Parts: sequence; structure tokens; C-alpha cells
Amino acid sequence: MDPSGLPGPPDTQDLPGLLDLDRRIAGCRACPRLVDWREEVARTKRAAFADCTYWGRPVPGFGPPDARLLIVGLAPAAHGGNRTGRMFTGDRSGDVLYEALYDVGLASQPTSTHAGDGLELYGVRITAPVHCAPPANKPTPGERDTCRPWLVQELHLLRPTLRAALVLGAFGWQAALPAFTEAGWTVPRPRPAFAHGTHVMLPAPDGDGLHLYGCFHVSQRNTFTGRLTPDMLREVLHAAAGAAGLPTRKQR
Repeated sequence: MDPSGLPGPPDTQDLPGLLDLDRRIAGCRACPRLVDWREEVARTKRAAFADCTYWGRPVPGFGPPDARLLIVGLAPAAHGGNRTGRMFTGDRSGDVLYEALYDVGLASQPTSTHAGDGLELYGVRITAPVHCAPPANKPTPGERDTCRPWLVQELHLLRPTLRAALVLGAFGWQAALPAFTEAGWTVPRPRPAFAHGTHVMLPAPDGDGLHLYGCFHVSQRNTFTGRLTPDMLREVLHAAAGAAGLPTRKQR
């Protein structure tokens, strides 16, 4: 608990189950700027969602506790995850990501509209290095570092089954590398640079290394301009799923 008495990031030596971790993440109030912003957005709302009750809290990861592939984004969108309470749900970035996951055979349906829509992920979990929606989609370095212990703890809990990770965007890449180190994998020196399609192997002392992939973020800026196309996204998802040992639609 931080000096203000509000819940903060965990001690990574305390490893509850994933459901308890998700509950604790949802109660975090460690970053005052992010708390103020997410709650203000939830009060004022976007006109298109005026009838919705916003989540307005940190958004925990989504997916099974025995995931073999972890997808790491940036942070929840103000009117997406911050509204629905689920990663990449209710916005256009999520539309692109979940349609690709469905096309590859890693999701039960191609859409993700709200937390009770029945969507299931197959062997995949989605998380972010920052769990609160930030103003202008830009967390500060301090907010990123304050949130890192949540990701480290999530990695510890997923480690028995986790075999690959796909990081979306340069911010997520830079934020995730120290977390992988703290969770026990070895990041090469110098640190690998982010690029779309980058593949790096992170060794581990226990022999269970992690295949790390980079992918342009599924932001509207990237998808609307064609910097990231559906084919590019599906290709890197196929590669990451194959490295994780997950069957994909092409293999069925």
C-alpha cells in the first residue's frame, strides 16, 4: 500500500491466483493523474455511449490462466476498455485485433463489444503494461514504472505454461522488456530494438525460454494508414501462436 493508504502495485513475492490478481489490479489507485482521468471520462462519457455505465477503473488482463501466448498492448482506451472493463473491447483497435485472432483460430468470435458477450480466447491472454486509460493515450514513464509490478506478477503466474509473447508497439516493447527480466527470463544485451516482425528468444535458467515477437500497434493511426494491415497482423499472430505450440486455423 502506498503512503496515501490507497491500494498500489503488489509485492511480487506475494503470488495469489490470477483471479485475485485481476481483482487487486481493478482496485489500484496508485497514480493520481490516471485515477482522475479515468474517473472523469467515466462521468462525462462520450455522447455515443451516454447510456452506458463506464467501468472507470484499471482494466485487468483477459484470457485463460494457462495461456501459452501473451499479447501485450499499451493501455486501455478511454472509451474502450475504460468503458467496458475488458482489454481491447469496445473500440476500433479491439475490432482489428479480435477479428485477426478469430481469423487465426485463437478466439471464439470476431467481435468484442462488452464483457458479457461470450468471447473466449484459446490459449491466449491479453494484458498491458499500464492498466488505466491515460490522457492522450500517453502514460508517463513514472506511471509505466509504477504499474510494472502488476505485469511482473502476471508473468510469474503465467510462467508454467507461457511460451511466447507478442508485444504491440514500441511503448509496450520498452515497458515489457524489464518486466520479462524481473520475471526470470534473460533479455539480450544490448536490448533488442522494436520492429514489426522482430523475433527474439529470451532464455530462462529453468530451460523454458520465451519467444518474443514485436508487432505494430493496432491503433487507428496504424490501421487506417496501412502501416499495419490485417494480413501483417495475421502473419505475426500465426508465427507467435506456432512458437507457443497453439493450433491455428491454417493448421486445422
